[in-house]
Amino acid sequence: MKRIIDVTTWNRKEHFEFFRNFEEPFFGIVAEVDCTAAYKKSKEICESFFLYYLHKSISAANQIEEFRYRLEGDVLVCYDTINPSSTIGRPDGTFGYSFIEFRRDFKDFVEIAEIEIKAVQNSKGLRLNYNGMRTDVIHYSSIPWVKFTGLTHARSFRMNDSVPKISFGKLYDVDNKKMMPVAVNVHHGLADGLHVGKYFELFQELLNS
Repeated sequence: MKRIIDVTTWNRKEHFEFFRNFEEPFFGIVAEVDCTAAYKKSKEICESFFLYYLHKSISAANQIEEFRYRLEGDVLVCYDTINPSSTIGRPDGTFGYSFIEFRRDFKDFVEIAEIEIKAVQNSKGLRLNYNGMRTDVIHYSSIPWVKFTGLTHARSFRMNDSVPKISFGKLYDVDNKKMMPVAVNVHHGLADGLHVGKYFELFQELLNS
């Protein structure tokens, strides 16, 4: 479900109208998160660390209204729930896009995710089906080989894109902690640094819980 935002009375009206006309309206922030407790917990319950932190990330994003805004044509909407659409690697070195329906319960989420991951790995190409074109998602990617400090995305300026993009980097050890870089890119007409900061704060809280 989604609701239409009345831009004429929205407190971000000027921000929205200003940034939506930019050739590149997205901005990005890279920060590190402490995954020590999350990594330990995922191993204790014998679950994928990737799915564990992916679930924590989308859970945090769903709590921030600005991460649920989407520009659909000339209409601004807010979705009740957003879902992760993550790139999934294959043994041959290619990747395909996935759509994993969000579930608050982690076990339910894992059950859905594992089915989708197998479907991607047994397919070819980008897998640009209907679910791959949905806007009630966050575009996720994982780059576990690189401890990046910055990241850009390939984007077509002809597309009316307003979907946030979150990328995870290499997990590494420092001072007895397991740290991971995370890049967050959002449409500046829909969200500011304040909202990205809230995401990082909530994400870290969930990783620690």
